[in-house]
Amino acid sequence: MDELIDAFSDKAKRYLKSINNRKVFPSAEDIDKMKALDIPLQEHPIAPSKVLDELDTLGSPATVASTGKRYFGFVIGGASPAPMAANLLAGIWDQNAGLEVTSPVSSYIETVCRKWLVGILKLPPETEAGFVTGATMANFTALASARHALLKKLGWDVENDGLFNAPPIRVIVGEEVHVSVLKALSMLGLGRNQVIRVPADAQGRMKAGLIPKQSEETIICAQAGNVNTGAFDPIDEICETARSWDAWVHVDGAFGLWASASPRYENLTTGIHMAHSWATDAHKWLNVPYDSGIAFVRDKRHLIEAMSASAAYLISGKKREPFHHVPEMSRRARGIEIWAALRALGKKGVADLIESNCECASLFAKKLSGAGYRVLNDVVLNQVLVSFGGPETTKRVISRVQEDGTCWCGGTEWHGETAMRISVSSWRTTDRDVEESTDAIIRIAEQENRK
Repeated sequence: MDELIDAFSDKAKRYLKSINNRKVFPSAEDIDKMKALDIPLQEHPIAPSKVLDELDTLGSPATVASTGKRYFGFVIGGASPAPMAANLLAGIWDQNAGLEVTSPVSSYIETVCRKWLVGILKLPPETEAGFVTGATMANFTALASARHALLKKLGWDVENDGLFNAPPIRVIVGEEVHVSVLKALSMLGLGRNQVIRVPADAQGRMKAGLIPKQSEETIICAQAGNVNTGAFDPIDEICETARSWDAWVHVDGAFGLWASASPRYENLTTGIHMAHSWATDAHKWLNVPYDSGIAFVRDKRHLIEAMSASAAYLISGKKREPFHHVPEMSRRARGIEIWAALRALGKKGVADLIESNCECASLFAKKLSGAGYRVLNDVVLNQVLVSFGGPETTKRVISRVQEDGTCWCGGTEWHGETAMRISVSSWRTTDRDVEESTDAIIRIAEQENRK
């Protein structure tokens, strides 16, 4: 193992040193070389060092440099040093984080992370947390808690009796609801097509004044950070509306919830503390390694009653049992890298990370609009939408930028227009990276517009 760890260390150092000096997306040749991994499975064991060599030689060149400084696709943060190292240490520890008795360290660290996260995100102090794979499962976990709470009020035990013959639950979403919320609702048996959709404004914000009057058997799903524009629903107004019916408000804040940690941007989340549950990703704006999401529920009884399970061999002690807070039982100890990220950054470091990324997004918008291209959204956070002309021209620009490799930006459709979507989410990104990236984008766009 000593030799294997030394070999891994050398390969890891080499990979990280090269991450900012290579094309962001792998070449077709490097992707094609991966075919050498698809060989008949041999009969007998081989040396672990040979396995590592093959993975590094054939796999490393075919990776996307999303942990580098010029990856602006989707909303993907690059793992920063402390949580990356903690992730490696947690891998060595190989803990089963399901039970306190199987990993006292993981269980305890989750209790610390809950306290730190609730504080930095300015959620109600009694809020409980579950550490899951990402925002989809965070939405699922929080909405399962909502389903449990609403049906319990009506005298229905959904965990034991299911949804057959259960009282109906109404779900209200904005027109720009994220697909992860709809997926969670479908898995919960509440249905994608059963939701009541409320119109949104030009930036994707739910028009709270158009929410139809409902009853206490209602969940309203608000959004903190539209995946295209970065815009926030008027959460304070939504919560006030819901309070009059005693309805449940859930906030999908996959990346936008982190704005609460910034003195400069926390105004976007006004009223968010009045909600009943929240979902976010740590592998987005906290910049921890994949996969890492967090579900928050104000009343921990609803979370635990929705998620808990019992069996004779599952020894539950008096301390917090992690598996009572999430869908999984056996799982990796993902709270460890969250602890490391928060410990390394502190409150100011988290705020600086958010604010730096937002400043870079504003710089993208300024340079691209200054070059004559249309920015389609109000840049309020870290998202920028830009059009380079007609839809086919914009698509060609996106494709060529991706092939060029200076940076990587994805495409989207926004209110009938084709756009490049730029999402700044990495601790590594600087103004210089924005300059280099916009120079490449503008050069390619000019070439396409001359055709």
